[in-house]
Amino acid sequence: MPRESGDASFLRRLNQVAILRGLHGTESATLAELARSARVSRATAEAIMETLLREGQAEEYAAGAAEGLRGRPARRFAFRAAVGHVAGVGIGAAHLTVMVADLRGRIVGRGAVGVPRDLPAADRLDAVAALVADVCARAELETELTVGDLTAVGVGTTGVIDGDGRVVKSVVLADWTGVALQAELARRLAVPVLVENDMRLAVLAEHWLGAARGRADVLYLHSGSRIGLGMLLGGVPYRGSHAAAGELGGHPNSRWRAFQHVMDYAMAVDPGELRAPSQAALFALARAQEGDAEAATAVESFATGLAEALVTLVTPLDPELVVIGGSLAQAGEWITAPIRDYLGAVCLYPPDVAVSELGADAVCLGAVRYGLNEAERRLFAS
Repeated sequence: MPRESGDASFLRRLNQVAILRGLHGTESATLAELARSARVSRATAEAIMETLLREGQAEEYAAGAAEGLRGRPARRFAFRAAVGHVAGVGIGAAHLTVMVADLRGRIVGRGAVGVPRDLPAADRLDAVAALVADVCARAELETELTVGDLTAVGVGTTGVIDGDGRVVKSVVLADWTGVALQAELARRLAVPVLVENDMRLAVLAEHWLGAARGRADVLYLHSGSRIGLGMLLGGVPYRGSHAAAGELGGHPNSRWRAFQHVMDYAMAVDPGELRAPSQAALFALARAQEGDAEAATAVESFATGLAEALVTLVTPLDPELVVIGGSLAQAGEWITAPIRDYLGAVCLYPPDVAVSELGADAVCLGAVRYGLNEAERRLFAS
């Protein structure tokens, strides 16, 4: 058999990638459809498909003939998502979360554990590695999955993360600043690891599966035990010149002045309980939902205060959507309506305002998407 030249081999690889992309981009397709989308002959598409079937990257649909039609239906093929898997990791101050997904993004395993807030960095890293291994072992698959089978692992964590996946600065986690997170986890897991700031991954997840689907320019405001911000510009999470965009942890008292409204209310009606800002907001919200007029006023003032802070970003960035995430997302219209009203009154082009559809899963799902991006880059490499 004559040996292929380098040019012929490269062309065949380009055609195979085109066919694979066509499969990946649709639920199923016939050889004729794939040949047309890849701009190759049917014979070439058929030869490539045999290779993809043999390598486990494609599978054949057993589709019956359509009702009322005669003749044998055309063979249909689909991308085989189980050919690879990725893991997404969310590293929080008190919780670690891991999800495992196939290459279609279907979650096949998940797990979470609580950890002490003052856990040393090395122990936190060991706990992450152990949880990834545990979730892989418990994944709902026909064959056993090990960490070594993963194509990539995406990781979201608080702090400023540089291009090498190192934590440049963290004000939330003790003993976290300076940790070479990507390198340390890659050493423990022995698979490709990618690390990004948690808020950027949260807005990426909302763009993929949540409230920001179909939106290219989005602000994601996380409100809970801390305030954080993720920005999506042109469909891509914005990092900034020092990878510190949206990192608000260094602000005085790690909160915005807007919280003072709900803190004053909570202290006035229940002075015996000392609450954190987010706890005060949830306390006031619960009372407002029960019909307390003063609580409702406090919540509205709090939401308007958030809007006043947001407008300094909305005006220059001109986003399509503002997503409210974190624990206060459960407030729904109690939070979004005052923000929407305020932005509508002061902005030339006011954005939509919505609460997160992903809740506490946003960061981990964003990490899954981050891992999938790397897996697809490798899969479609020419």
